[in-house]
Amino acid sequence: MSSKNVFFGPAPKIYLITIRRVKADGELHEQERDVSKIWKNGEIRISILGFENQTRQDSDMPLRIISYDGASYKQEFLDKSNTKRYPVATLVLYFGTDSKWTAPKSLYECFDVPKELKPFVSDYKINVFDIAWLDDETISLFKSDFKFVAKYFQTKRLNKDYIPTSGELLHADSLMKLFTALTGDNSFETAYDEGNFKNKGGVTMCDVVERIENRGKADIIRKMLDAKALTVEQIADILKLPVEEVKKITQMVPVLN
Repeated sequence: MSSKNVFFGPAPKIYLITIRRVKADGELHEQERDVSKIWKNGEIRISILGFENQTRQDSDMPLRIISYDGASYKQEFLDKSNTKRYPVATLVLYFGTDSKWTAPKSLYECFDVPKELKPFVSDYKINVFDIAWLDDETISLFKSDFKFVAKYFQTKRLNKDYIPTSGELLHADSLMKLFTALTGDNSFETAYDEGNFKNKGGVTMCDVVERIENRGKADIIRKMLDAKALTVEQIADILKLPVEEVKKITQMVPVLN
């Protein structure tokens, strides 16, 4: 299964759903995918696509995926309204930048299967996509905001300065939350909220990153001013910025009492 076939093939409708709980042995156990979507072509349900976002490698990933997929199949089995069965597929999106995924990609890799048992033990392979290793051509094919995520991690992997594009964000609020979850850094979400971008149209990554950079400058300028080390004019001269811009940036950070 190639990334181009999965992400860029014919475009049937994909509907977001959630799988909340699975009943097993008479007990309710929480078992949630990161994202689960129904793939439909017209009114015909083709499959369920599950997406798992991973920032770290997990040697138990095949075991996790088979449990998620099994839960989906059990839900089909228990749903008496289903007149036709449909397949389930899970895609693991790996955002690590140090190396490509080297953890097990199949059940056989998770444990030693005696050769005598191999004819009776079914292997189960998972689909892992190394997002940070996608090339520019592949990233350009994405039609959703995910292209901004892929480009960010590709840049991080290459140890280059992130240069945001001017493309308009379709779901800016959700994208900022995703960045926070994947990076552990709330700078994107904070900049988005503080910039009041939620009430503005046409927001781009350039807008958000500029806000982050200005917030960083504001912290430095405010510390200088609070320490009474330099005047606004002196700071403006050092930073090569107009005095009015320095004053505007400084307003992002409150005065210390």
